[in-house]
Amino acid sequence: MRNREMAGKIIIDTERCKGCGLCVIVCPKNSIVISRHSNKNGYFPAQVNNINCTGCAMCAIICPEAIIEVHRDNNIAAVESAKKDRPSLIEEKA
Repeated sequence: MRNREMAGKIIIDTERCKGCGLCVIVCPKNSIVISRHSNKNGYFPAQVNNINCTGCAMCAIICPEAIIEVHRDNNIAAVESAKKDRPSLIEEKA
């Protein structure tokens, strides 16, 4: 069963990760750590614990290798689409 608070899921290509740790630093929920096991290239890659992930995508934004995917829960998408349906401030004044 899925944790109700989880709004996102992180997927890291651990074989391409160089273990720089930038994603670990920027994650507000501490959902990413550096693995104790090296990948085929000898790097210690980032490892995910998706339990607390909010889907903020800060990890994917800062990743210099662009190897992190963030998937958001449908509930988050529903909130974002509801925001788009509201008129902007300019439209309200017109």
